Amino acid sequence: MSHYQATVLWQRPPDIAFTDGRYSRVHLWRFDGGVELPASASPHVVPLPFSAEEPVDPEEAYVAALASCHMLTFLSIAAKRRFVVDHYSDTAEGVMEKNGDGRLAVTRVVLNPRVAYAGPAPDRAVEEAMHHAAHEQCFLANSVRTTIDTRLA
Repeated sequence: MSHYQATVLWQRPPDIAFTDGRYSRVHLWRFDGGVELPASASPHVVPLPFSAEEPVDPEEAYVAALASCHMLTFLSIAAKRRFVVDHYSDTAEGVMEKNGDGRLAVTRVVLNPRVAYAGPAPDRAVEEAMHHAAHEQCFLANSVRTTIDTRLA
């Protein structure tokens, strides 16, 4: 069993009322190893200036995490099958809309992987099978319906 931790930090400026909803959603994500990343609500969800375009928003991070997990799993499969991957890119896209329960959700993520190989490359059917296996084995793809527990201090 593995455990993962991320710290999310936000601070209300003393001159902001907060209860009127006119507060910044910009915050900080801190990960093990010391990496810190500015984050914000998406401007598609919370209008500017109460959000910011530059930081990563949770929806983008979700899409990137799914694409990254797929890529890492795919690379492992390719290496085991003795295919040498030189380059992998994916401009993944997520769609937020109402789900079957009428709640807003990222209902669909489309991965667009482009892979370049050194030496022999798999034929299309083999590459498709490798991507299918990567999807089946990706930890995050297997977790999309994860139960979220909230524990208050």
